[in-house]
Amino acid sequence: MQVSQAAGRTGATPAVSRSGYDLRPLSQATRERLAKDFTAEERRVLLSQGTEPAFCGGLLDNKLEGVYACRLCGLPLFSSKAKFNSGTGWPSFFAPIDPTHVKDLEDRSYGMRRVENRCARCDAHLGHVFEDGPQPTGLRYCMNSVSLQFFDEGVEPPQQLEPIAA
Repeated sequence: MQVSQAAGRTGATPAVSRSGYDLRPLSQATRERLAKDFTAEERRVLLSQGTEPAFCGGLLDNKLEGVYACRLCGLPLFSSKAKFNSGTGWPSFFAPIDPTHVKDLEDRSYGMRRVENRCARCDAHLGHVFEDGPQPTGLRYCMNSVSLQFFDEGVEPPQQLEPIAA
């Protein structure tokens, strides 16, 4: 599977994305602070690479215009303009807002080879990408609703960054 080359994500994650967002990794202490109020399910999926049950996610049938951001750190990940109904039971997108916002990792769990997606800034598990999506990319980013937070068109997701030392 050559998803990384198809999506244009090669090499190390830059400090600032092409679209101007800070991609410096969050410290473990900041990740723990941001996740302190998470439910057991949110922790299992975002922090321990779990998967929510199909057809159960709150964002699956969302048809509003806007942005889907990382539930942990607020980094914008997907636009509603790239969302489509894949019939798989999870919110699906054919491309991220910025390819540098989503990183790929090889996943060999459950006896198969897949490409896992994580937030490039906070390393939260998002879902997986497959090469059976619609054009123009041919990709299907199959995301967990619990890993995403939706913001209406025109609302900027709040960024959960490291505190700046005085």
